[in-house]
Amino acid sequence: MFKKYLTATIGLFATLLLITACSNGASKDKQPNDPAPAEQPDDQDNAEPANKQIQLPQESLQKKDTGDAVKTLQETLNKMDYDLETTGTFDVLTTWAVTDYQKQESLPVTGIYNDATRDAMNESLENNTSIEPGSGFERPDKDSDAIPNPHEILALVNKEHSLPNGFEPLNLVEPDVRFPFDEFLPKKQMRQVAATALEDMFQAADDAGLELFAQSGYRSFDRQDAIFASNVEAHGEKAANKFSARPGESEHQTGLTMDVTSADVDFQLIKEFGESDEGKWLQKHAAEYGFIIRYPKGKEEVTQYQYEPWHLRYVGKKAATDIMEQGITLEEYLGAD
Repeated sequence: MFKKYLTATIGLFATLLLITACSNGASKDKQPNDPAPAEQPDDQDNAEPANKQIQLPQESLQKKDTGDAVKTLQETLNKMDYDLETTGTFDVLTTWAVTDYQKQESLPVTGIYNDATRDAMNESLENNTSIEPGSGFERPDKDSDAIPNPHEILALVNKEHSLPNGFEPLNLVEPDVRFPFDEFLPKKQMRQVAATALEDMFQAADDAGLELFAQSGYRSFDRQDAIFASNVEAHGEKAANKFSARPGESEHQTGLTMDVTSADVDFQLIKEFGESDEGKWLQKHAAEYGFIIRYPKGKEEVTQYQYEPWHLRYVGKKAATDIMEQGITLEEYLGAD
């Protein structure tokens, strides 16, 4: 009996030793309180592409605009090595950079960021196109007295802001509108962007039962010099300076201006044109096509020129609408000194 009891006891003790050994082995393989190994991040999901493209603004932007959209545009231009301060203000250098880019990419040169410019910039970034800042137009010299960017459509040309010597506008064409003379003369020309807008405006006037005539557009430096000298000889310099510009100070040299008239005033450029049906229509509708009456009545001290209801200047629809609705001048709109 005692022998059987001893055998059973030894067997039970051996079993307990075996269970303990197995348990210790398992604990070495995995401790029950050890934390689960952390999951490794998926590099493809979390890594930011090195060539991630900036989302360019969808809205049109131009000089004087401010905000995050302008800052994004500046950041994009800096990716093209334009070296701009990202201030969020569409300033002189931002305008230059847009103009320079447009020239290099054979876009209409306006200095205004629009749909065509955005699409071209996206393509340049996607294709890693080489852009050389300043190869279209030189970076403006802040110490120069000349207009920093005469190619933009908001360039201010007056007695305090003159065009660079030898300046010639781009893309001069003859608009398909009525003139009171048949022969071709250089003064029939305008820059393409302004000529297209003039054609649209003349068509709208036709639809309203009116007849506008274009009289005088682009003038070269030499032509403006001759006109001013002739007016000085006829009226004296002081009087001439109220209605005529010295060479370099005339908007006609930009290719963005057209003097218009009508049969009611015998195709002359006189103040009475403003009281004609055509003159009144222009006062009300010119801005819809991007034009302003550049020298309005009552603003002679600001513009330093007499009232000229016939003198139209292309500045683009956005600026033209603001200027005409507020009854201000281009100087006041741009905050010029």
